[in-house]
Amino acid sequence: MLHQHLRKFFVALFLVFVLLTTSACATATQAKETPYSSAKPTIGYRQLERGNTAAGQGFGDWVVQASRGLVQDAYVRDNDKLGAVISSKVQPTEVRSLAKSLVQGFHQNAPNRDLTVLIYAPDKKLILTAKYNNATKQIDYQA
Repeated sequence: MLHQHLRKFFVALFLVFVLLTTSACATATQAKETPYSSAKPTIGYRQLERGNTAAGQGFGDWVVQASRGLVQDAYVRDNDKLGAVISSKVQPTEVRSLAKSLVQGFHQNAPNRDLTVLIYAPDKKLILTAKYNNATKQIDYQA
């Protein structure tokens, strides 16, 4: 029991540390040319996949990289919605603290706005929604 509480605490602490001390790269990456791509792509596939803006693309990439295996995929839409597919390494009791850490990191990159973080299981089923209200500075969780 104590081991589970300590693990949960350290996972949350680690995520808060990583999310708050690392800055997200806001530059879009160029898609690599392949035999199937057009001569002048207007937008890279990964940008469509991870974010519909350059900043969203960069933050989605950064979340996956900074999570060190806890988040296997992420996307940002309209700079106020973050979706994260967690890995099987995340225990059910750790999902809420991970969502809180993601909200805190997302708020650092998108201040002064209401935010939504959607947490998906490894099978891509929605398991938790965390909504941050900028006016009240509160997070509302919906399973």
